[in-house]
Amino acid sequence: MSAEPAPPPERQPVWFLALFALAAAGGAVAYVPLLTVLLPQRIVDLRGGEDVAALAQVSFLGAVMASIANIGIGMLSDRARMRRPFIIAGLVLSNLLLLMVGTATSVAQIVGLVMVWQVALNLMLSPLMAWAGDCFPDEQKGVLGGALALSPALGALAGSLVTWDGLVAPPARLALVAVLVSALVLPAVLLGKGRIRPALVAPVPAPAEPVPVRERVVARMWAARLLVQVAEGGMFAFLLYWLRSIAPGYPENGAANIFSLVLASAVPLSLLLGRWSDRHARPVVPLVAAALLCACGMLVMAAAQSLAFAIAGYVLFGLAAAVFLALHSGQTLRVLPAPQHRGRDLGVFNLTNTVPGMVMPGLTVMLVPQFGYGALFVLFAGLSLGSAALLAGSLRRT
Repeated sequence: MSAEPAPPPERQPVWFLALFALAAAGGAVAYVPLLTVLLPQRIVDLRGGEDVAALAQVSFLGAVMASIANIGIGMLSDRARMRRPFIIAGLVLSNLLLLMVGTATSVAQIVGLVMVWQVALNLMLSPLMAWAGDCFPDEQKGVLGGALALSPALGALAGSLVTWDGLVAPPARLALVAVLVSALVLPAVLLGKGRIRPALVAPVPAPAEPVPVRERVVARMWAARLLVQVAEGGMFAFLLYWLRSIAPGYPENGAANIFSLVLASAVPLSLLLGRWSDRHARPVVPLVAAALLCACGMLVMAAAQSLAFAIAGYVLFGLAAAVFLALHSGQTLRVLPAPQHRGRDLGVFNLTNTVPGMVMPGLTVMLVPQFGYGALFVLFAGLSLGSAALLAGSLRRT
């Protein structure tokens, strides 16, 4: 007589899903204002003017440290079989180092502090995302991914908030970031004791096949995210320059407002699509559709001759990319093959977030001066189509 299959892990309540989404958004609030606004301004204060080389050095070395730390700390949290103490330690250390950046007296000090800060930040972020895999069953991975769309939206909002004229004095801006991050992260960690589902952390033996189906699906998911991240990262970095190539004098706040509007609009759309994917057990379909829409948006941008047409293309691309990246984060937790190595494997997936920042500037410098932004966008459209093809190929495997 065969044993009955074990019941699926219990779903998490809405309150914990909301708190976890806010905690994940706290990670974005920790780095978006610093890396996009406050760090460049700190370098200006020290140098007496813009120093692109210094900023590039900080960004590159920080990305390298983040890549290494995310994998290493993920492995440590796997071995320790605990996540919350790592998250709290990372929160405290990253906040302290954030405050120290504001007191640095040289660019060399800033470079060193940001590298160590990236390690501390990933001491919080790596176990936080692995904790999601420990807590949320597959039946909630879609809506979890949708909720993660809140992260870039709140990160962008925090960048605007901390630089709001008259809100806080410039020397206090980093302290405000630390307060915001703590307020977002701590509730989930402090109230989330006992939320782990034992069935989601039970070790899985290594499969006998040389290249099991699950590992091929994981490889496709990794490559698909990388391709979209390259396109999204390139647009994030060069949106203003491109808009000004069409409409000279286009204001900075115009580009920032469009970017913020796209990220805010992506939150409810991601939640709806994530909920749909959970209800219909079709986790990959929204990802394929979003990748195809990314390509369509890029082709519209490549052909744009007017500002209105250009903005419409970017809104289509930006919405699709934000939805794709949020839902992909949730579904990644579903396909990882070994719960006992979840933190390590998520660290490998995190390379899709950091590697594009290392290669995009060089790629853009090679293409844009000779062929214009249109050629760059056609390339990005091709990458997005490649992402859709990879995911479509995994539909029958998941």
